[in-house]
Amino acid sequence: MVGRAIVRSLKAAGYKNILTADSSELDLREQFAVRAFMAEHRPDVVIIAAARVGGIVANSEYPWQFLYDNMMIQSNLIQAAHQTGTEHLIFLGSSCIYPKMAPQPLKEEYLLTGPLEPTNEWYAIAKIAGIKMCQALNKQYGRSYMSLMPTNLYGPYDNFDLKTSHVLPAMIRKFHEAKEDGNRGVPLWGTGSPKREFLHVDEMADAVRFIMEYEGDMPHDLINVGTGTDLSIRELAETVQSITGHTGPINWDTQKPDGTPRKLMDVTRLNKLGWKAKIGLREGVEDTYQWFLKNVEDVREVGIES
Repeated sequence: MVGRAIVRSLKAAGYKNILTADSSELDLREQFAVRAFMAEHRPDVVIIAAARVGGIVANSEYPWQFLYDNMMIQSNLIQAAHQTGTEHLIFLGSSCIYPKMAPQPLKEEYLLTGPLEPTNEWYAIAKIAGIKMCQALNKQYGRSYMSLMPTNLYGPYDNFDLKTSHVLPAMIRKFHEAKEDGNRGVPLWGTGSPKREFLHVDEMADAVRFIMEYEGDMPHDLINVGTGTDLSIRELAETVQSITGHTGPINWDTQKPDGTPRKLMDVTRLNKLGWKAKIGLREGVEDTYQWFLKNVEDVREVGIES
C-alpha cells in the first residue's frame, strides 16, 4: 500500500528513474540478495516502505514473524545502502515505537522513555532498531538517513484480511460484508474508547516526497507524520458504518483488549518544515471504500509464514 502510493506520488511529480522490486523478485530478508541488488543498481535515494505489518491479532499471534522479518528487511536495506554509498535514505516506522503511557500528543523525544504496548512490542522493537541504525550511521559516517514515523495509515491497496489487517480496513470489510448479509451485527474488539489518528496513504507518500526534496539543513533525523487530530474507535466505527451503509448493530466485545489508550502524533516538527495533511478522515475513508468496492474480488489477503 505505502510503496504503491509513493511510486504514484513520484511519477506524478515527474520522476522517471524509479526502481522497485516486489517480494516475488527480491526477498528483502535475504542479505546476499539485497546486497547484490543494491550493488547492481546503486540508487541515489532509498525509501524503505517494506515491512511485516498487522493489527492486534496478528501482532499477538505471530511475535516472531513481526520481530524477525522487520529486523531483517530493514537491516539488510540500511546496511546495503550504506555499503553502496547511498547518500539519502528514508526509513518508515510507526507510532507504536512510543511508550504505551507516554504523554499525548506523542513527541519524538518520548522514544525509549517507558514500556511499550505489549500487544505490538515485537513490531515496535524492530522499528526502534531501524531508527537507531539510521542514527548510528549518521553519527559515525555522516549519512543523511531519515526516519519518518507515520500514524495509522489506510487507503487503496490496503490489507483487508480480517486476521492480519489494521483496524480501519478491517472495519470497512466487516461492515460491508455485514451489510451484504442482511445488515447483521458487526463484532468489534474492546470498548471503543481508545483514540486513534488516521492518515490517508497518499498523504504519507506526499510527506515522503516532501522530505526527499527538502533543501537546506534538516534539523532532525526522526520526524512524526500525521494529521495532529484523532477520534475514538467507536467514532471511527460509526463513520465507517455510515459510509458503507450498514444499518445493523455494532457488538463490542469488551473481553478483548483495547490496546494503547491513545496514540496522537505531535507533528510540530513536520509542520514547521512546511508540510501539513489536507485529506479529512471521512473523505479518505469514502475514497478507500470506493476502491474496495471496485476491487472487492481481489482485495489483498495476507497470510503469515511460519
